[in-house]
Amino acid sequence: MIVDIFIPCFMDQLYPQTGMNMVKVLEKAGCTVNYNAEQTCCGQPAFNAGFWNDSKKVASKFIHEFQNDRYIVSPSASCVGFVKNSFPDMFYNSVLHNEQKQVSGNIHEFSSFLVNVLKMTDFGATLEGVATYHDSCAALRECSMKQEPRTLLAQVRKLELREMKDTETCCGFGGTFSAKFEPIAVGMVSDKVKNALETGAKYIISTDTSCLLHIESYIKKHNVDLKTMHIADVLANGWN
Repeated sequence: MIVDIFIPCFMDQLYPQTGMNMVKVLEKAGCTVNYNAEQTCCGQPAFNAGFWNDSKKVASKFIHEFQNDRYIVSPSASCVGFVKNSFPDMFYNSVLHNEQKQVSGNIHEFSSFLVNVLKMTDFGATLEGVATYHDSCAALRECSMKQEPRTLLAQVRKLELREMKDTETCCGFGGTFSAKFEPIAVGMVSDKVKNALETGAKYIISTDTSCLLHIESYIKKHNVDLKTMHIADVLANGWN
């Protein structure tokens, strides 16, 4: 199977290794991975900030870059949720109406693609220690995805997964929300980290690097003994 991948601008700049690990896992699953180097952004940051016209220009570029009948896989539930849920309204009854429908139908979040499309859950990964999982708002509410990451993590050798309290509660990032409403965002991430620590976890894992960046910044500032990991990094761990 040939699959296209979309690496979010956020990940491209700050967590490139996570994108590379996603490729490792997809290739181990038997996929031939295609990366269009012209890709940039799905348009979500501008859209959430209220710049809808600017967002549509970026989103139009995204549609043109993925104009084929292949699956599109992305390690970001946030970006996938935006393409699936906001593109239909953005391009309704426009010249890109049909192209948008194809792209929105083809795109899948990485862990959902592995479990629901490829029907694969065990990649021979190993990670020793206790972990807890953070449900990103986008994964839960925009991609209707909760069990898939847990199914994958259950197959990781030497990893014990413990659920934390209020796992479905937002971490406080919310894009520009964390910048505009910093005191609220800090209070929310403080609760998230506290709940994670109460499980005895060494790792906090999620599908979204945006959430993990916010959580990691709090962890580093307060010298908390907790490590953030994207699920792609977990699944690529412990094998060559």
